[in-house]
Amino acid sequence: MTANLKILCFSDLHRNQDAARQLVRMADDVDFVVGAGDFANRHEGLADTLDILAAIDRPAVLVPGNGETVDELAAAAANWKSARVLHGNGCEIDGVSFWGVGGGIPVTPFGDWSYDFDEDQAAEMLGGCGKVDVLVVHSPPLGIVDHDSAGKVRGSASILDCVQRNEPKLVVCGHIHSSWTRRETVGPSTVLNAGPGGITMQIGVES
Repeated sequence: MTANLKILCFSDLHRNQDAARQLVRMADDVDFVVGAGDFANRHEGLADTLDILAAIDRPAVLVPGNGETVDELAAAAANWKSARVLHGNGCEIDGVSFWGVGGGIPVTPFGDWSYDFDEDQAAEMLGGCGKVDVLVVHSPPLGIVDHDSAGKVRGSASILDCVQRNEPKLVVCGHIHSSWTRRETVGPSTVLNAGPGGITMQIGVES
């Protein structure tokens, strides 16, 4: 029997408290919440949005963006009781499997403040990912919802390889602001560059 589950997806809040409050309201109507990174701006202001999002009681999966480290995110999310922070690891919640990798991939041009990883590091962090239902990454797969404002592709080859190899039902990313809300398919996988407004996606999971 297949259960259709609703997942509220978002990314790149960048301290936007109004967007965070809207996400809290939207979360009442879903089964899961996924946050694909960049809650802060250059490591500042994590609490601005996470203290608001902590009101969400639905199971939530978060990854860091390139604006905060995994340790910073985990500390800031300590009071969000239903949230789990992933980075190079996975979890299963109520029969739904997730794998998460955050940070900017490949290394961004933004400088030392950016929490970045090269493709080899990313491939290692994605190496343990198997046939999961939902892949949560801050950076998009190469060539997929990853065109910047100048039209250049900014995604990750290692993430694309992981998607092609494991065929998750849903891939949630962010990072490239000019591609917010765009969705494309890679084989059977739907890839969503979520953005801060919140988008509800459905997946079917065998129950």
